[in-house]
Amino acid sequence: MIIITGAAGFIGSCLVAKLNEEGNYHLGLVDDFSSDKKKRNYELKRYLNTIERNEFIDWLDLQHDSIDFIFHLGARTDTTEANKELLDDLNLNYSKDIWQRCTKYGIPLIYASSAATYGGGEFGYDDQLDLIPLLKPLNEYGISKNEFDKWVLQQTETPPFWCGLKFFNVYGPNEYHKSRMASVVFHGFNQIRENGNIRLFKSHRPDFKDGEQRRDFIYVKDVTEVLMFFFHHKKDSGIYNLGTGLARTFLDLANSTFQAMSLRPNIDWIEIPEDIRDKYQYFTEANMQKLRSIGYSKPFYSLEEGIRDYVQQYLLHNKIW
Repeated sequence: MIIITGAAGFIGSCLVAKLNEEGNYHLGLVDDFSSDKKKRNYELKRYLNTIERNEFIDWLDLQHDSIDFIFHLGARTDTTEANKELLDDLNLNYSKDIWQRCTKYGIPLIYASSAATYGGGEFGYDDQLDLIPLLKPLNEYGISKNEFDKWVLQQTETPPFWCGLKFFNVYGPNEYHKSRMASVVFHGFNQIRENGNIRLFKSHRPDFKDGEQRRDFIYVKDVTEVLMFFFHHKKDSGIYNLGTGLARTFLDLANSTFQAMSLRPNIDWIEIPEDIRDKYQYFTEANMQKLRSIGYSKPFYSLEEGIRDYVQQYLLHNKIW
């Protein structure tokens, strides 16, 4: 059985779709299933069973002989969350519990890290392991992810194969439930439908013009391709960046969204909310050499290609993947 934590969420449910497409149906879906908010993401997928997040560790101790692989994608992903205790519980300690079981029972493990660990980019965006202890994330979410990466690198006993992936700005189908944390593509599409325009953050730094803040935007279908690469690869354990390697502006993103909807651009500018203003990343760009060096050769969707697919195949038809 293949376990996916966060299976009802954005990236997790897209991975379940990808696994199904490749003929994998012996899946265990782990999440908080107490709410129907994310039910659309898994109700039509094929899987063996669902396991409640708070019961999973005990379940794993009993059922480990039946587990072939774990994708640990579940986390508290709200970058504005200030409750350190909550983040330690869900992002750090829960991940340690899974790592320790994978080590004890010999189960390969892939887990989600984040580009939020890079903070303001003082040390660049290279996924070299010796940089990880130096990084200074800008928010408690990024700190929780980086603390787990640091803890992993201190472990002398590990799963037979393990991989941490630093997700950059992921967008795509199945993110409708994420509210404020959904991608700018998702919010922009809905703003256009409701008001005819997209609202973008002004710049609060003199070295960046409005809308020219740049991020490494990666389409979720590329994320699932890389996850499946490591699922089959099962060697070269380590922590890797997962972006496209090319930063693009929010203006590019907005214009591509209008283009995918066959509309002329109409952009309004708003202030960055004060609660995130001093924690806002103005630039991220993944160095992807490390992943390429171990044999991943597939091209990534361009921003235009990814947005076109997302808008025209999913958002316009209210479809999930």
